[in-house]
Amino acid sequence: MDSSAHILVVDDHHEIRDLLSKYLSRNGFRVSEADGGTKMRQVLKTAAIDLIVLDVMMPGEDGLTLCRHVRETENIPVILLTALGEETDRIVGLEIGADDYVTKPFNPRELLARIKSVLRRSQSVPAAHQIQHDEDILEFDGWRLYVARRELLSPAGVTVPLSAADFRLLVTFLQRPSLVLSRDQLLDLTSGRTAQLFDRSIDNQVSRLRKKIEEDPKAPKFIKTVRGGGYVFAAKVSGKVEDALKGLDAED
Repeated sequence: MDSSAHILVVDDHHEIRDLLSKYLSRNGFRVSEADGGTKMRQVLKTAAIDLIVLDVMMPGEDGLTLCRHVRETENIPVILLTALGEETDRIVGLEIGADDYVTKPFNPRELLARIKSVLRRSQSVPAAHQIQHDEDILEFDGWRLYVARRELLSPAGVTVPLSAADFRLLVTFLQRPSLVLSRDQLLDLTSGRTAQLFDRSIDNQVSRLRKKIEEDPKAPKFIKTVRGGGYVFAAKVSGKVEDALKGLDAED
């Protein structure tokens, strides 16, 4: 992981922005600040941001609205800052594409650890495999996933934005088509940790991914629910899956 990654801190409280900026800068990161959605969009237009730390409770456009905007327009990891006890915000945040969350009040060291973990996951494809050949393309039912550049194209040729969490979940399914995967297995394969994640986090991630690739998310033909078992990816997958994804499972 590159410790000089560029972090954007979005929070309407100046004290929190200042605290995080100084702390992250001392730990080797480049940091930009935004006090809300307008400034956030300006920064995203003029800087290459590697990760966004985004407060949920802000006046005007709240963090959930801005997170949804980022997922629809960018492929940048997002960590939400949520109020202690606001479990609904955390669930909705993961559903709309946040990669992780930290509850307020928080220890800056914990946030730093989460940032490093998310950056590792988002940068996990080894450079040796970032090649423009067929082996880094996985296909299913007209869909194409370009693994090295993490780009998903629909059968109509439209790019579908994927968060880091979306990408890892889709890769996990494409790597294991026709295999029933339990929720615990999916949680382990996609996040590398189970503590501090609530039981339905995988269900929420699957629901979000279905909305992106299924014609009818309520009657999915790709990601099917196995009663009492978990989920299975039912479509045939073509491409050099093992070669293209080598190293992904071992990152954490």
